[in-house]
Amino acid sequence: MPQGDYIELHQKRHGKRPDFEERKRKREARSVKKISKDARNLLGAKGKRFAKKRYAEKAQMKKTLKMHDESTSRQKVDDDVEEGALPPYLLDRDQTQRAKVLSNTIKQKRKEKAGKWDVPLPKVRPVAEEEMFKVLRTGKRKTKQWKRMVTKATFVGPGFTRKPPKYERFIRPTGLRFTKAHVTHPELKCTFNLDIISVKKNPNGQMYTSLGVMTRGTIIEVNVSELGLVTPAGKVVWGKYAQVTNNPENDGCINAVLLV
Repeated sequence: MPQGDYIELHQKRHGKRPDFEERKRKREARSVKKISKDARNLLGAKGKRFAKKRYAEKAQMKKTLKMHDESTSRQKVDDDVEEGALPPYLLDRDQTQRAKVLSNTIKQKRKEKAGKWDVPLPKVRPVAEEEMFKVLRTGKRKTKQWKRMVTKATFVGPGFTRKPPKYERFIRPTGLRFTKAHVTHPELKCTFNLDIISVKKNPNGQMYTSLGVMTRGTIIEVNVSELGLVTPAGKVVWGKYAQVTNNPENDGCINAVLLV
């Protein structure tokens, strides 16, 4: 066994601390102060390396922000100059047009890179941790409380194997696992029963995304190969994103709208 895997092994056997996510969030919130201190104090070769790294991070951030703003930006029109004199009050005005991306496919890919989708439900009600998880008491005298049972619908994938019950921190009940979703195509106005490929993003947090929890507003990836969708290049589209529009744990099924 590699020497550096003892932390992962311990987490597999005993799970993480109950306040692990909260401590991680606070550590990330404090990290900006540490970065600021390093930027002021580092000198020489270390300072150069640090400045180069920060420059690359800021450039990437600017690119991401530019992707977000691209759909609403305005550009000057490079048309030929019209014949005839313009009145004085029009001389300082530039003709502008809305910046449009070349094709729908490129636009979709850029939005995926920027982590932004044009979704049917832009805002959803946040789900509290007490509502999402049920505390399970374990041990001979039921004094240990580190296990959690997920009370919402989940997706685990075809090759999923449970951990040994002794080491399993998050329990996802079989009755709340889903592999198919009723996906409605907004343009065709038809609903299809499609296989779920993965959970792309849960609006309540990264931990719920990694657990495969599906609540209202979650972005899931579905298999649309049987719909016969093709790209402008003629290739068959295999996976596409959809947003969950109902509360699956109440309805017993997953209803979603395809993001086109």
